[in-house]
Amino acid sequence: MKNKIGVHALVWVGGWSETESERAIAATAACGYDLIEVPLLDPGAVDPEVTARQLESHGIEATTSLGLSFDTDISSTDPDAVARGEALLNDALSVARDMGSKYLGGVLFSALNKYPAPATAEGRRNSIEVLARLAEKAKASGITLGLEAVNRYESNLINTGAQAADFIKETGSDNIKVHLDSYHMNIEEGDLAASIKACGDMLGYFHVGESHRGYLGTGTVDFRTIFRNLADIGFTGTITFESFSSAVVDPNLSTALAVWRNLWSDGEDLARHAKSFMDSELYAATQRV
Repeated sequence: MKNKIGVHALVWVGGWSETESERAIAATAACGYDLIEVPLLDPGAVDPEVTARQLESHGIEATTSLGLSFDTDISSTDPDAVARGEALLNDALSVARDMGSKYLGGVLFSALNKYPAPATAEGRRNSIEVLARLAEKAKASGITLGLEAVNRYESNLINTGAQAADFIKETGSDNIKVHLDSYHMNIEEGDLAASIKACGDMLGYFHVGESHRGYLGTGTVDFRTIFRNLADIGFTGTITFESFSSAVVDPNLSTALAVWRNLWSDGEDLARHAKSFMDSELYAATQRV
């Protein structure tokens, strides 16, 4: 498997000032990763030109991600919220483009939050229409969008890989891919292998996260099954380690993800362990160890 291996920026820093981005990018490169995933919840807080120079200096790449809020929810029936969400997504796309990222993923389709009711047909249509327009703009810059299937407490629209695939088909776009995450799959998918195989070539990005979002191999996720089935479908996309702890806090993302516990305090030790763990699982998947 010739996958690029990444790590989420929140393993290192809670913000993205010039000093923080330099630290995170340098640490990512030092641990042997191919790329860093940069969150763009507030695209205006990221200087893409500075980030691009830092990435080039350390010889790694970047992907980008975000989740919308209720105020910018494109699956809302409130046209003002939908308009704000589309504007935010376009701003994030511009920042991703300017830093050299070829991938913008995450909860692009709804708010990253717990909803009090099921998704509506009107809200679903709004989300599909906005993402179809965003995909067209992304394609002009060679950027792929990814829709991350998240658990029921973080969206009411896409909770499984099958739902993500069906949603993408309705957009009519060929540069939107399914984004799976082992943490969310462990909650929502009844059969990990079947979920991966059902996505097939629509799967474009994969988050590796433990059931408690801490050290890999210390929770309940069946990583051996996951990596073997990624190998079986010939998955060549990016695999990124994602973990959160109260030791590193982003005021918006940490709250949205309910990061209340200190699951680790040493980001470097965590990242090195994750890289070794993923390398071992990738090897085992191809050798059937």
